[in-house]
This record gives sequence, structure tokens and C-alpha cells, in this order.
Amino acid sequence: MKKLIITTGILLAGLLQANAQRPVSQNAIGLRLSLNETVGPEINYQRLLSDKNRLELGLGWKQTKHVDAFKLSGVYQWLWNIEGGFNWYAGVGASVGSWNDDHRDKSGAILALAGQIGVEYHFNIPLQVFVDFRPEIYLTDYYKDNNFGPDFGLGARFKF
Repeated sequence: MKKLIITTGILLAGLLQANAQRPVSQNAIGLRLSLNETVGPEINYQRLLSDKNRLELGLGWKQTKHVDAFKLSGVYQWLWNIEGGFNWYAGVGASVGSWNDDHRDKSGAILALAGQIGVEYHFNIPLQVFVDFRPEIYLTDYYKDNNFGPDFGLGARFKF
């Protein structure tokens, strides 16, 4: 039993050390909280494509008294290191989904083009925190009258 505990500790320390040497992980999954009225919380996944590029996918949903909506977003991102575990990123992408508004007795599809810019911090443990801005231009009549949805978000991801 003692050997098992020591071996597990050594393996865990090795994994944490390997993670510390590469601040951007191959994969990360977590939660992005939207700070405005577009589509609310989002299950968020990132996949590193190269040292400077990655793909971010998100499944967001909104459920209020009158509005139900879901949205699948995809953003291609470029990464730049600021210092140590700090990175900033920018990207372009699109969103598709569906919405239903009981108050206005309307429903429809969501189709949007998106940009994204943000900053993230990678801890020496498998945790990443971030804040970003993802403005969206809706090609359908989902968001208000002008079809522009500014989306500020913050969140955390587990890196693996």
C-alpha cells in the first residue's frame, strides 16, 4: 500500500510538472458565463491545433420566464504569450442555434458571425481562467432590433 501511494504521488508530481512546462494544454473543458442578454452559460471546450492556434467550441443555453434558446459556437483562435502563464487570444467564428420567445409569440433559428478577443491565465495545476469579449452579428432576427450582440464572458477550464 505504501509503494502504491508513493508511486501515485510521483506520477501526479510528474504530470503537474509536465503541465507547468507547457502552459497551454492540448485540451481544456469548462464553463463560460455570459455577462449579457445573448445566450447565457456555455459548456466550453478548447482543442490546441498548433503552438499558436486552437479551436474553441461552446454549447450555450438560455432559459428565462419567456425565452428558451440554445446556441452552438465555434471560434478559430490565434494565441500570443504575454508573460509566464498569461496569454491573450483573438479569433473568428460562427454560431448556430434555435430560440423561442413566448412573450412575443415568436421563434426561429440563430445564425451569427462572431469575433473574439480575450486574456487567460494558466495555473501550474490543470486550471485555466479567462475573461473575453465575443461580439456577434446575428444574420437572423434573434437578438433585439439591430442584430448586434456584445457578449462579455468569464470562466474557468480544466486542462488535460
